[in-house]
Amino acid sequence: MSPMSSVAEYFDEMSYGPAPEADTEARAWLERHKSTFGHFINGAFIPSASGGQFDTFEPATGARLAKLAVGDRADVDKAVAAARKAQTSWAKLSGHARARHLYALARMIQRHARLIAVIEALDNGKPIRETRDIDVPLAARHFYHHAGWAQIQETEFADHVPVGVVGQIIPWNFPFLMLAWKVAPALALGNTVVLKPAEFTSLTALLFAELAAMAGLPAGVLNIVTGEGETGALIVDHADIDKIAFTGSTEVGRIIRERTAGSGKSLTLELGGKSPFIVFDDADIDGAVEGVVDAIWFNQGQVCCAGSRLLVQEGIADLFHERLKRRMLTLRVGPPLDKCIDMGAIVAPVQLSRIKTLVGKGIAEGAVLHQAEIEMPKSGSFYPPTLLSNVQPTSIVATEEIFGPVAVSMTFRTPEEAIQLANHTRYGLAASVWSETIGLALHVAAKLAAGVVWVNATNLFDAAAGFGGKRESGFGREGGREGCFEYLKPKAWLNRKPRNAPVEFQLKPVTGDFSLSAIDRTAKLFIGGKQARPDGNYSRSVLSPEGKPLGEVGEGNRKDIRNAVAAARAASGWATATAHNRAQILYYIAENLSGRSTEFAERIGAMTGVSAANARAEVEASISRLFTYGAWADKYEGAIHTPPLRGVTLAIPEPNGVAGVICPPEVPLLGFISLVAPLIAVGNRVVVVPSEPYPLAATDFYSILETSDVPAGVVNIVTGSSTELAKTLAAHNDVDAVWAFGTPELSTQVEKLSVGNLKRTFVDYGKAIDWMDASAAEGVLFLRRAVDVKNIWIPYGE
Repeated sequence: MSPMSSVAEYFDEMSYGPAPEADTEARAWLERHKSTFGHFINGAFIPSASGGQFDTFEPATGARLAKLAVGDRADVDKAVAAARKAQTSWAKLSGHARARHLYALARMIQRHARLIAVIEALDNGKPIRETRDIDVPLAARHFYHHAGWAQIQETEFADHVPVGVVGQIIPWNFPFLMLAWKVAPALALGNTVVLKPAEFTSLTALLFAELAAMAGLPAGVLNIVTGEGETGALIVDHADIDKIAFTGSTEVGRIIRERTAGSGKSLTLELGGKSPFIVFDDADIDGAVEGVVDAIWFNQGQVCCAGSRLLVQEGIADLFHERLKRRMLTLRVGPPLDKCIDMGAIVAPVQLSRIKTLVGKGIAEGAVLHQAEIEMPKSGSFYPPTLLSNVQPTSIVATEEIFGPVAVSMTFRTPEEAIQLANHTRYGLAASVWSETIGLALHVAAKLAAGVVWVNATNLFDAAAGFGGKRESGFGREGGREGCFEYLKPKAWLNRKPRNAPVEFQLKPVTGDFSLSAIDRTAKLFIGGKQARPDGNYSRSVLSPEGKPLGEVGEGNRKDIRNAVAAARAASGWATATAHNRAQILYYIAENLSGRSTEFAERIGAMTGVSAANARAEVEASISRLFTYGAWADKYEGAIHTPPLRGVTLAIPEPNGVAGVICPPEVPLLGFISLVAPLIAVGNRVVVVPSEPYPLAATDFYSILETSDVPAGVVNIVTGSSTELAKTLAAHNDVDAVWAFGTPELSTQVEKLSVGNLKRTFVDYGKAIDWMDASAAEGVLFLRRAVDVKNIWIPYGE
């Protein structure tokens, strides 16, 4: 527009002029530190022990912002030592005292909100509107919310204690918000923190450390160590860290899972995604188009839960794409401090190159490229809003996380096809469903393999609602009550002792006994509701403590496990059976076991050599435990969150899916039931390897299952070597979870082999649980590990 343009012409064109946010205070803060920062350890900034430094750059211009310290082993050791020293005193503070500290941090964030927002925009490249209006307010909300959990911790989590020292590694896409997501719950619940920010975007973490010291946070409670991937690896491997919380790529998440295997470290992984954005033909099309803008062009598409896969019903696909392309023409890309832009810069040249490469591969595979003809900055790491249509479900751009402003689109005809396409991914982080028919939207939401589902909305977050994924999007939750448990451990498990190795009984020859012998019986496997011979046609003997043969059981192998997993997968109807129905079947199992209690007690006594009284006690405890989970089956329910918006969030516990179970060697009946019952109570199907030295209690038990209306495939029993069968279960990519109780080596093996599909694991690291103690061996402790919580966001109103 010319300098002499009239007011009328301005109103006709409605074009935006630049509206730059001042960066004076941010530059002054950098200058006060001479644009050079050390680590923040034990309440003060200190240089790296090695003197190493690296540069951090401004994505929009490529200009250097600051020099940062490279964290080496000595730096990490120092930070962990400071955190360990502070943790005991921090945990001993009352919940109210910690609440006051978190309240002070929240207020400090609010007072310095504009400075934080500007530094975040400079360092990350995202628009100032997003840092100012979303990231920083939500970060403050997390500290306020978790101050509340600190205040009521002593009543709400009375049977738990803090994990201890927590190592946290955060990504570059939401640097300040991710810090708040992780630091707030950890500190609120009595833990201390060693945090490594992303090497591209460390500045707001260092600013927060400075503000925390000003707010009076005790030295050592929060420690920040900057550096690259090697620094993160030092934190992951550190022997004096009790938990790792990581947000980042699935590939790095796998490495962390493998490196922490067997260490006993608690682990939370929030990883990648390829989230579906499903638009039905009755959707508000204009609303859904705006939803796409928020789903994939928010933060330049550098969002793990970005709605990057558009699934549009065929009947409206042409109209939807036409309106979407028209909307793309109005998007503005420019300097992040311009308050009028929609998209800022990509975080770094290396990420920009990755985006370009993947888009090129998608086009080569047949995708049709559309990029709006809009003005783009001439320098810096910028990429235009992009739509790839005519994409096949197997194309690389439909299966791999691009992590950029690129939407890929495909069509569907029916709701069931939409669900199938949406779930055709190795990820399971989030999804968005658009329909004016709430029944249809909730039907689809329930069937999506995702930890978060938004109905007629996208990218909504709140501290009260847990966030996290399924499948290769990781495990654990951040936010809400479920997120608090990630930073706690049960008091009942604190003093567990290493498990004693089971005694191996030796066969003794029988001499001079010519009495009538028992009829020979070899117990078979139990797969798909039927007894089955082992594939290898081998068996193993079960001996009494006196060395007398009690029987033989099948020697299961990997093919038997494969068949059992297939049977369990086919029994998917168990997950959708009513909770009342599952409860009735658990009660029925208990009833039938009660009718044969003497027989089972005698079997336990014969195998293990325990007294008759102890054997009877184990059977009675098993019956009681079945009743416990029958009681819980229709009572372990979700919650309704009321986030600060017009709507509700439904937190719904969903079964893991198919779970492998390696039973402990001791208490063969009670150990079996203590692990199987909570899993099936909430809808899982199981493949169980019973006690290796005492398997006959489990093989006798399948006759109980056969007469208790348990559907075929819900419980499958494969006898044999716990170690060998655990390898197959842990490596099987159609198994969703593995619970393993036995030796430390077994726990290490299961965690290490679980990386293939990042299945959930629940192991005991060779430390024995007192299975007769209900406070340690039953109830919510086990139920919580048998489910994933899905949060479904439902806005309401016009």
